[in-house]
Amino acid sequence: MIRVLIADDQAIVRGGFRVLLESEPDIEIVGEAEDGMQAVALARRRDADVVLMDVRMPRMDGLEATRALAGPDVPPAERIDVLVVTTFDLDEYVFGALRAGAAGFLLKDAQPEVLVEALRAVAGGKGLVDPEVTRRLIARFAEIAPDPERGRALEMLSERERAVLLQLATGRSNAEIAASLHVEESTVKSHVSAVLAKLGLRSRVQAVILAYESGLVTPGGR
Repeated sequence: MIRVLIADDQAIVRGGFRVLLESEPDIEIVGEAEDGMQAVALARRRDADVVLMDVRMPRMDGLEATRALAGPDVPPAERIDVLVVTTFDLDEYVFGALRAGAAGFLLKDAQPEVLVEALRAVAGGKGLVDPEVTRRLIARFAEIAPDPERGRALEMLSERERAVLLQLATGRSNAEIAASLHVEESTVKSHVSAVLAKLGLRSRVQAVILAYESGLVTPGGR
């Protein structure tokens, strides 16, 4: 059962998400929050697995709340997955949310089935970015100069783990990576888990961001 907390400053939006998600047999709504501060407190108090997080909220916005729940300063054992769902598709929100530790990003006009599957993906550690903003996200990566400090973090990875991370960053699935490296899919899953653990990352999405920021891979090439 996936325990979900809904955080949005509009009651009608929270109600809509609740109606949609309560019909799913594997999802349980454990609470609603109308601002970021309340979201952080309730998510921890009610042991949420995933928080559906709006960006613009009073007292504490969604980016701050995401950082408090899943950011790099939060011990791995205490992190709670965040799926940011917002009407805003501006680049700064996408980057802000993902860098704050969000495992996924969706626009509010996404189809209901897309939202449900996104929740399942995030809860399963796969991460997700809305297809509508993926193109702009990659274009933005092209403008970012590699950060040597971020690159040094990759030194703790084995040669095979670096190879897996490189293929993750090109958008390949576990099955595709397994075929490319001539190994079992279960082996790839183990390598992905090791990459995330060694780099202190919460999701595949964050691993992809690090791959670009470190210069391991660049749009259109390596």
